[in-house]
Amino acid sequence: MCDAVRVEVDAEGYVTGVLPGVPVQEGDVVLHGVVFPAAANAHSHAFHRALRGRTHAQGGTFWTWRETMYRAAGALSPTLYEELATAVYAEMIVAGWTSVAEFHYVHHRPDGTPYGQGTGGPHAMELALARAAVRAGIRLTLLDTCYLAGGFGQPPEDGQRRFSDGTAERWLERLGALRETVAAQYPEHQVSVGAALHSVRAVPERDLAVIAGGLPEGLPLHIHLSEQPAENEDCLRATGLTPAGLLRRHGLVDERLSVVHATHATDEDIGLLGDAHAAVVLCPTTEADLADGLGPAEPFRLAGATLALGTDQHAVVDPWLEMRALEHGERLRTGRRGHFDPRLLHGIASSGGARAQGRRGGGLGPGSAADLMAIDPHTVRTAGSARDQLAYTATAQDVTAVVVGGVLMARNGVHTALGDPAALLVAAIARLDAAAVARDKPGRPGSQDTRAWERP
Repeated sequence: MCDAVRVEVDAEGYVTGVLPGVPVQEGDVVLHGVVFPAAANAHSHAFHRALRGRTHAQGGTFWTWRETMYRAAGALSPTLYEELATAVYAEMIVAGWTSVAEFHYVHHRPDGTPYGQGTGGPHAMELALARAAVRAGIRLTLLDTCYLAGGFGQPPEDGQRRFSDGTAERWLERLGALRETVAAQYPEHQVSVGAALHSVRAVPERDLAVIAGGLPEGLPLHIHLSEQPAENEDCLRATGLTPAGLLRRHGLVDERLSVVHATHATDEDIGLLGDAHAAVVLCPTTEADLADGLGPAEPFRLAGATLALGTDQHAVVDPWLEMRALEHGERLRTGRRGHFDPRLLHGIASSGGARAQGRRGGGLGPGSAADLMAIDPHTVRTAGSARDQLAYTATAQDVTAVVVGGVLMARNGVHTALGDPAALLVAAIARLDAAAVARDKPGRPGSQDTRAWERP
């Protein structure tokens, strides 16, 4: 580590030079504290942020949590989603995340009618997320998600209708049109489009074959994989294979693949994904919140997979806590310390997440994205910490500055353009609450209990 380092950045936000010991010049952005590469969030569902603190009545399970999530999804409109996502992305920025892979499946109107038919333009929800990311200053990889079934051999449920394009062919057609639209409006370093399959239970095997033959070569591909034991059991019963094995059958396991969670992967799955040098996106605070279990993080790394981190449902939006939870999870799983040293943790949070998005990682080396975060080493949490061990002690509260592409985007928890993310979140969630209550009024067909959405 060096003191007084000057980083030179080109017009596109990439590092061109690093000069140690150079005095501050007029116009320089000065970062105070210890500077690290910023984190790259490899898995996000922005609208899940509205669920924080509302899903724990009587304990609950992943499956009861999912029903509450569907209620939130049903209330979203492009306007509401843009407002909420702007707030969520601002929260990410001030915490030290400078890019995000948005795993997006709320494509259509609640009844399944595509936007662009009648009022509202095509890709209304997707472009709302793009505008939100640009406003917040976060780099967005929009993972347009294929979601066609409610389970093996099951049609979509009512709450899933707006997720589905009906067939893999129609999804591929919409994905292609979306890529063209986004490329015409935004530079790739700011907003890009990748692909995702929600899960093997949501994409029938016949459609996996179509997608394998129709996806553009090299396009990032993400999927929720082996998150729940029930998913593995159902997949074995329906196909005779684990979810990872089913993907291999259709030629979908390669270096562009990122599997999310993989909590209940078998030893054979670990070897398969590691040999392919796939990415494994772990979301430790979400997996803990939903009681999913402790995934085999170190075995995946040793097998050859690239590890990355995501905030998923945003029970926590803090890269430092995700890094620490990754190491702590392995300690709990094995009874040993020291699986991921700080250097590895920062690499997973930064370059691992960027690789899962198909982006350059942040850092101080020439050619790296000038995406940085600075930490105060003298707070009540970090006081006494060795600089190279701050990954074990710091939190987002200790972040003094965040830079995206050489531009200062946050200082001491405040977004430079949008202000305090808390105020944005309060307003956005209140409006989503009101929309959910209006949609589920008693006596309306399909109405549900709305108490989970009422403000305290």
